[in-house]
Amino acid sequence: MDPAGIFATSYRQDQSLIRTRNQAIALLILVVALFFLPMVAEVRSVAVMTSMLITAVVVLGLQINTGLAGQVNIGQAAFMGVGAYSTAVLASKLHLPIWLALPAGGVFAALFGLIFGLAAVRIKGFYLALTTIAAQILFHFFVLNLPQKWLGGSNGITMEPAELFGFRFETDTSTYYLCLVVAMIMIAGAYGIARSRHGRIFAAVRDDDVASGMMGINVVKTKALAFLVGAFYAGIGGGLWAYYVRFVAIDQFTLIHSIWFIAMIIVGGMGSITGALIGVFVIRMAQESITSMGPALVERIPFLGGDLVFAAMNIFLGSVIAGFLIFEPRGLMHRWNIAKRSYRMWPYPY
Repeated sequence: MDPAGIFATSYRQDQSLIRTRNQAIALLILVVALFFLPMVAEVRSVAVMTSMLITAVVVLGLQINTGLAGQVNIGQAAFMGVGAYSTAVLASKLHLPIWLALPAGGVFAALFGLIFGLAAVRIKGFYLALTTIAAQILFHFFVLNLPQKWLGGSNGITMEPAELFGFRFETDTSTYYLCLVVAMIMIAGAYGIARSRHGRIFAAVRDDDVASGMMGINVVKTKALAFLVGAFYAGIGGGLWAYYVRFVAIDQFTLIHSIWFIAMIIVGGMGSITGALIGVFVIRMAQESITSMGPALVERIPFLGGDLVFAAMNIFLGSVIAGFLIFEPRGLMHRWNIAKRSYRMWPYPY
């Protein structure tokens, strides 16, 4: 008997993504709105939304790895960078089409993440966090020290627009639709993982790996698989980023980016796929608002200077994240669930 079978469920409602008719209608409206967005929105808004879709794919992988499986990962940007560079090399030097280069970039990132997944078998917590930081260091070291003709060194790699069945994704609108379709596939996959027996195994190992091992769960395999899946998502996001900007450079994947990815799942809610998407939206909108407000504030108060204003804005965002850790550590999704329960129970107090 498969030990993981004890976590399987026979309830169709638990296994399905859409449980009610209202949820189906809301999802349909959201999808239609996303497809019509480039027709009514400004170019800047389309660019921001494309960036959000790419970030969502990367953060979903981190949510599976850290939120569901409980494996601390501060190297998600490095895994994203591996996927971006792998896709760029395969597309620009080997001239592979996008339907081969993009998944291959995810596979290379997954293999790189598997190395740290094996390290997670022996260590956990703070020490695992330090180990994943090593992923950032190794990634930068390899890119800058390997022969320049391989990865471009500090000059980066320039790419041609993605092409699929003779159609070139060379405009902002077409690239948006490409990222939207890929993101929808990856989001559906993340929900499927979270609601499957594998998601329950991840949660069991996250809560108590010793007890999970005593129940017959292969803890080593589970931890390695969590890093594998999380890094694969990061690699797919990195490949989309490479096709989006058509230029891959080392400074696009730093430790700061990894910290922002962690902030997104903290704000949205650890362990929730929907929470990861909400966290991406909230943080990216906050960053975009601050970026837009900064020049206007400097123009009105010149003596502050641009450096001081943008530093203060980053401090503000950091304070928001710290506030969530102190006052709402379970994120916005937890607060939303409380509101839904209160609505269903009203007017009864218990």
